Amino acid sequence: MDKLNDLDYINLVKDGNTSAYAILVDRYKDFVFNLSLKMLQQREEAEEAAQDTFIKIFKSLQSFKGESKFSTWLYKVTYNNCLDRLKKQKKNRLFLELNEFTEREVRSIMSAVETIEEVERKKMVQECIASLDEEDRFLVTLYYFHENSLKEISQIMKINENNLKIKLYRARKKLAGLFKLKIEPEIIDGYGK
Repeated sequence: MDKLNDLDYINLVKDGNTSAYAILVDRYKDFVFNLSLKMLQQREEAEEAAQDTFIKIFKSLQSFKGESKFSTWLYKVTYNNCLDRLKKQKKNRLFLELNEFTEREVRSIMSAVETIEEVERKKMVQECIASLDEEDRFLVTLYYFHENSLKEISQIMKINENNLKIKLYRARKKLAGLFKLKIEPEIIDGYGK
């Protein structure tokens, strides 16, 4: 069977075929859930946010003009939905103070990370990303794990590309600081020589 693209399914839904929406939900459910989980850090909350996102998308599907990719619009709605939930929770967030690092230190830290065994490294990376604030966590996920372009991310987050580059740079610096806190000082010293 020939697969239709997102816009074809959207047009079917707009024409009254609501069952076509199930295909879009099935296509993007894992991604919406994973983004929600990264931002909200609680499985139950992420499940509710994902459901809420798809309900919002369905209700406003008639207004989708196709000026951007459906996935970009979906990411934007997911992001905003999660931000709204975080504001409502009003949880206290722990912010880490991070020292400025030289490029050599950042390279040294990244080289040291490469020496850690694969399973430990993946666990450490996930823990460090989870320690970032929700905006940085979302940005890092979109850029590095889902390989969205800066233009797509700027549309999702409603930030111009220059500000986005600055935010991405700062998020990388924070992540490097978190890595430095997790890696044994002896390993870093060994790579610094």
